Amino acid sequence: MSPRKSWRSSVIPTVTSCLILALCGCKPSAKDPVAETPSAEVSIVAAKAVAASRTVDLPGRLASTRVAEVRAQVSGIIQERAFKEGAQVAEGDVLFRIDPSIYQAEVDAKAAAVARAEANRIQAVKQAERADALLEKRAASTAQHDIATAMLQQAEADVASAKAQLARARIDLDHATVRAPIAGRIGRALVTEGALAQGDATRLAVIQQIDPIYADFSADASEIGLLMDRAATNEPIEVRLVRDDGAPRPGAGELLFSDVSVDAGTGQVSLRAAFANPNGALLPGAYVRVRVPFGVAAGAVIVPAQAIQRSSAGEAQAYVVGENKTLALRPLRTGALTDAGWIVEDGLKPGETVVVEGFQRIQPGMPVTSKPWRDAPAAVSAKP
Repeated sequence: MSPRKSWRSSVIPTVTSCLILALCGCKPSAKDPVAETPSAEVSIVAAKAVAASRTVDLPGRLASTRVAEVRAQVSGIIQERAFKEGAQVAEGDVLFRIDPSIYQAEVDAKAAAVARAEANRIQAVKQAERADALLEKRAASTAQHDIATAMLQQAEADVASAKAQLARARIDLDHATVRAPIAGRIGRALVTEGALAQGDATRLAVIQQIDPIYADFSADASEIGLLMDRAATNEPIEVRLVRDDGAPRPGAGELLFSDVSVDAGTGQVSLRAAFANPNGALLPGAYVRVRVPFGVAAGAVIVPAQAIQRSSAGEAQAYVVGENKTLALRPLRTGALTDAGWIVEDGLKPGETVVVEGFQRIQPGMPVTSKPWRDAPAAVSAKP
């Protein structure tokens, strides 16, 4: 063997062994703690079973307490609009003025007719008095006396008729000034100056009273019995309007009445509640949800509102921490949102732990490191 071949045979195995050892040293072992996925830190709270008010959110629509269509009672050209659109008006406020010249002339003509009838009555009175005197002296016949008496009665009737026509003419003149029939908020003007108002066929504006405002909704007939039992004791039943995010609006309303019959097609009963609306934030025609109390649910499972997540389909769900500290995304069926949180009707048991904070770093199946939620004491102590 030559010296060159001997050198190759001794060097190549050595280099190969070094490379293998280097590669083996770079591969981490299965028990290397650096290779393990670190667990995310989340805030948790245990679901509590408490006595909570059982409420139901029912869809409804807002309605004005009073609505008045402002219409012209006489015909004529609109001369002036005397109100600001969208403003609050009082009963009797001037809204429109119609050209009064024709109606003023009619009043003058009827006043002249009254004066003429009065003059005829005075003449008839004198003729009746002369007929009475002549009849006593036997200088006039009974027939002449009867004619004089009839003429006096006819003259008095003509005076009464003329006065009635004068009163009617003055009413028409007064109607040329269109006033607000009720107090409330007036909408936009439906006519402009220069338009022809053709009597009551022409709508001029609409006034609505919206403080308080009604909410009309329907409930299942099987639930009405609980409300009627409370109504029989004259106990006011408070209801609330619910925002789109499920939170109740400030201020409670009062349930006024329920209908006396059940809709045969739907099995629903119509209900009405009244809500204060001093700033006009609630507008007639808007769709709302009304939260109605239907007794107390004993042992209701409640979790904080932050614990409930929504899927892309809008279904409620929550992250539940298992015994092995891993997460499971569980679908839930929720009830009403109370001051203490959401009532969970199905999918969660009392004592199970749910995640309240830290959702950005977690996903189903991953291990977590948990800590108590800092707002847990306030949530537990809140009354539903």
